[in-house]
Amino acid sequence: MAATAQRVSGNVQQKVLIVDDHPIVREGIAQIISRDGGLEVCGEADCPEKALQLVATSKPDVAIVDLEFSIGSGLGLIRDLKVLHPRLPVLVLSMHDETIYAERVLRVGASGYIMKHEVAEHFVEAIRSVLRGGIYLSERMAARMLLRLAGKEPGRSASAIERLSDRELEVLQLIAQALTTREVAERLYLSITTVETHLERVKRKLGLESSRELFRYAIVWSLERF
Repeated sequence: MAATAQRVSGNVQQKVLIVDDHPIVREGIAQIISRDGGLEVCGEADCPEKALQLVATSKPDVAIVDLEFSIGSGLGLIRDLKVLHPRLPVLVLSMHDETIYAERVLRVGASGYIMKHEVAEHFVEAIRSVLRGGIYLSERMAARMLLRLAGKEPGRSASAIERLSDRELEVLQLIAQALTTREVAERLYLSITTVETHLERVKRKLGLESSRELFRYAIVWSLERF
């Protein structure tokens, strides 16, 4: 699915919106984009709310979106973008393991997933691919998904983590950051009761008995992802 990069015809620069809550990361992304004559950064946002505002005002051709924010949810932002701007391609650029997140972001409407440790050339290739209307995944992830669709993925059953819903995974991810239930609720714009319900479902699916076990599991899982 990772196609060979092709330059968009003509001299018109295509506009890129960067959505990431780390200024240094946004600066690095902008520098990579500036080296490509056919792309330009039309705006930067550090949270989903600002991203939605900028999409409406700057009219980007593609949005580069992280999955983690201090307020809000990357998956939630992708869902909102696909409802409000269904023709806008979204490329997720994340440090999180593609085997856990890539399929999820495609399901909610993203056009591609690339990890932050990839080289700059692959990043620009990914942007070009989604701008052409394609889907971008690493060769490893694309092969894995094709094998699964064909029912030929050898000797593998879904892990406990993969059985979590998108929201349950987001809650687990925030628990791994040592956030309290109230803080998780504020981050995801949910009620405390709703977060507690998600936590109970996560414990049940992971076979955990207590909140202490869940916190320990979340920390270990978070460390193993990178």
